Amino acid sequence: MTGSRRPTLKPGGTIGILGGGQLGRMLVLAAAHLGLKCQVFSPDPDSPAFDVVQNATCAEYADVEALELFATDVDVITYEFENVPAATAMVLAARRPVLPDHRILETVQDRLLEKNFVTGLGIGTAAYADVASAQALREAIKVIGLPAVIKTRRFGYDGKGQAIIRAGDNVDQVWDDLCTKSAVVEAFVPFEREISVIAARGADGRVECFDVTENEHHDHILKYSRAPAAIPDALAAQARDMAGKIAAALDYIGVLAVEMFVVGGASGPTLLVNEIAPRVHNSGHWTLDGASVSQFEQHIRAVAGWPLGKPVRQGSAVMTNLIGKDVLDYRKWLTVPGAAVHIYGKGPPLPGRKMGHVTEVHVTDVKGRD
Repeated sequence: MTGSRRPTLKPGGTIGILGGGQLGRMLVLAAAHLGLKCQVFSPDPDSPAFDVVQNATCAEYADVEALELFATDVDVITYEFENVPAATAMVLAARRPVLPDHRILETVQDRLLEKNFVTGLGIGTAAYADVASAQALREAIKVIGLPAVIKTRRFGYDGKGQAIIRAGDNVDQVWDDLCTKSAVVEAFVPFEREISVIAARGADGRVECFDVTENEHHDHILKYSRAPAAIPDALAAQARDMAGKIAAALDYIGVLAVEMFVVGGASGPTLLVNEIAPRVHNSGHWTLDGASVSQFEQHIRAVAGWPLGKPVRQGSAVMTNLIGKDVLDYRKWLTVPGAAVHIYGKGPPLPGRKMGHVTEVHVTDVKGRD
């Protein structure tokens, strides 16, 4: 995207957001804090982001007429999730700037293209192979070894669209159960911990990273994020540098998350990139209450063409996801010192559904960094 297509909004300008989930909701609230308006486009009439905007469009992503009307009402368009159909992004990009650039979706929506992109930058990932049949999967396993992880190339999240393959498993059955024609098989990484870097890149190319976050998953869904991660300072600096390199190579504008594995070794821990999320991310929710500027405000600043903030962590932070019926215990969190409760306004608390989160910040453990 050329500089002429990168707008600079003034207070009162309008940002269009594709997707009406909790991420869209929090982006809207961050924009309001800066005096910017938002309009949300989502096919789900129960979208929680609809509750916090004056103007919303409830239509399918394939509805070209609705997309065109939406585009005429906004100054710039962004999205809260990466699985926006490519055709939708192209229709909108012909009418208004779409940030991050819609062409980035072509890379990050496809796990094979994403891994090829990362390794092409000289950044390590788990060993991987493209597979399109059970026979190809068997051949890849001979090279990669077991255990291994197979993932659909597109549309997987929170453990969906993937499976672990162990010695003795029926490979044909694993392939059939995945219900796909294209997948990536990866070597299983015996990691010490999972971390992520939330990075923001502005239209001027400046990159600001939040402190590295350590993540703990339950049933393939993020349960806890802790900042800062319990890793050496040098490794944390390397993780931030890797995220910045990825953002620059994509010519990215906005916030992205880079998920990584910390892998032990005789010479000390090393990093492998697992996935890129081209959006604000669950592991960055702690920044709402634990940093001088949140990931949501950074994203709004970036797509509005405003300068990024310098994020300063306010203390050690722990974010706990309220998943399913966890949200029914919200009252107990309201009396916890230092805890901030965020409830997303969704419908019934279904199993595996993210209903809210709680952030606990302890200001006695602030650690500055350059």
